[in-house]
Amino acid sequence: MTDHHRAPARTAEQRKRDVLARLANDHDAWVATASPDGQPCLVPLSFVWDRGALLISTRRTNPTARNVTPRGSVVITLGHTRDVVLIDGTAEVIEGATLAAESADAFTAKLDGWDPRASPAWIYLRVTPRAVRAWREENELAGRELMHDGEWLV
Repeated sequence: MTDHHRAPARTAEQRKRDVLARLANDHDAWVATASPDGQPCLVPLSFVWDRGALLISTRRTNPTARNVTPRGSVVITLGHTRDVVLIDGTAEVIEGATLAAESADAFTAKLDGWDPRASPAWIYLRVTPRAVRAWREENELAGRELMHDGEWLV
């Protein structure tokens, strides 16, 4: 395990490269939503990074799917407490039949053949990042914001 607290702080450019590598290579993320009355819901879900958005799938009856409408607010985290990627995003519900085949095929390939299009009980959520923050230790708290209002700052 790397001793991050003794390592020098990464540059913003390096943090962005690290975030993009995690988005391309990680399989799972923690996805947080809240019901209209404020009841939080936090679940692990698999994802694929697809054309600038995280593509995830869940049953349409699960709280995560119900909570994204009408506002669509989602918080997603990657990594562990010593290497955090925190993403605030907006989720759009997409039916399997209307998702671009290239995107659905990428999701299925990353998840070793599991294809949500095979069941109408499942939907996709395309989460577009609005803000991205990344840090390891206290020495990276300054400048942790890498994206703001959907635009990369670096």
